[in-house]
Amino acid sequence: MTDTAYRFGIEEEFFLADAGTCGTPGEAMAGFHAAARALLPAAERELLQSQIEIASPPSTGIAEARASLGGLRRGLAEIGRVHGLLVFGAGTHPTAAWERQRPTDGARYEAILDAVRMVGRRSVVSGLHVHVEVARPEARVALMNRLTPFLPVLLALSVSSPFWQGRPTGLAGYRLSAFGEMPRTGVPDLFSGPEAYERYVRVMVQARAIADASFLWWHLRPSVRYPTLELRVCDSCTRLEDALAIAALYRCLVRCTERRPDLNADLDGVSRALARENLWRAQADGIAAALIDEAAERAVPFPEALEAVLALVAEDAEALHCPEALDGPRRILREGTSADRQRALYAAAREGGAPEVEAVAAVVPALARETEGREAP
Repeated sequence: MTDTAYRFGIEEEFFLADAGTCGTPGEAMAGFHAAARALLPAAERELLQSQIEIASPPSTGIAEARASLGGLRRGLAEIGRVHGLLVFGAGTHPTAAWERQRPTDGARYEAILDAVRMVGRRSVVSGLHVHVEVARPEARVALMNRLTPFLPVLLALSVSSPFWQGRPTGLAGYRLSAFGEMPRTGVPDLFSGPEAYERYVRVMVQARAIADASFLWWHLRPSVRYPTLELRVCDSCTRLEDALAIAALYRCLVRCTERRPDLNADLDGVSRALARENLWRAQADGIAAALIDEAAERAVPFPEALEAVLALVAEDAEALHCPEALDGPRRILREGTSADRQRALYAAAREGGAPEVEAVAAVVPALARETEGREAP
């Protein structure tokens, strides 16, 4: 196998909320974004004004990404306090109404909204994106196909979107359903090779369906800007350690899949359909889901499915000096996901007599504290 450091980068999308109402902010957003642009150059605007994104530099170790993203999270929280705003990671904004969202000015954002119209305005979602460098960029399409069965496990570890438009959804991860209204989302199609993928992109561009391949918003895609394979299926993680754990596991999965050309080499339409079913199960129940094992032809509890994946990448975690790939997912399994904690806070508020809208709003300050890395008061 080609020797490579499997450098990686992590992008995190966050929401803003009014510190008083826990709802969509008003005029304070302009001052917040101006301060963030001046003080934190690594923070960037997103599709909606009530969002902001941070990114780590290309890294070869989790400690480097932790230091970068931790500093950015704390910096955003401090700027938010100055402007009366909360900054938090979650797949959906628990209280925000999509009709009240304001799009961000900019040619790319305007082009997206012109193309997708109301669907774009309704896309009040935030995700975790992880780039992993691939030694041979032409191999990314085959790796994209072969990594598809692992997407449900990665999603289940990240779920943080049990609320939508101020209401409980009954799902652990509603984000994919909301984002699924957008075109060219979901599980990528099975391409026979890089030539087929390049032909698809060429036809789409020449037909003016898309400007370039960055308008393909699949759960997994070859990056246009970098020699990486980009994971996009995960909800934005409230806890930084959860984001790092998922990034570490995905990095090891990329190495493992490249190291073992036999792994998922016979992937077909049945495998893709089962991956989609497992994604739904992960959305619905997170780490409490039972995922279908194609080889065994049965559904297995998530802890069993996770341990099978961790056993698969144990050699890669050791080679990359990345124990987080094994330890982090097991910690999430023990402690629960953001969705689990949000639901518990909501249930406690309801039991205390709070009406539904107030119980949902009570989740937001806790999300902001966890995002910054502060303990609950």
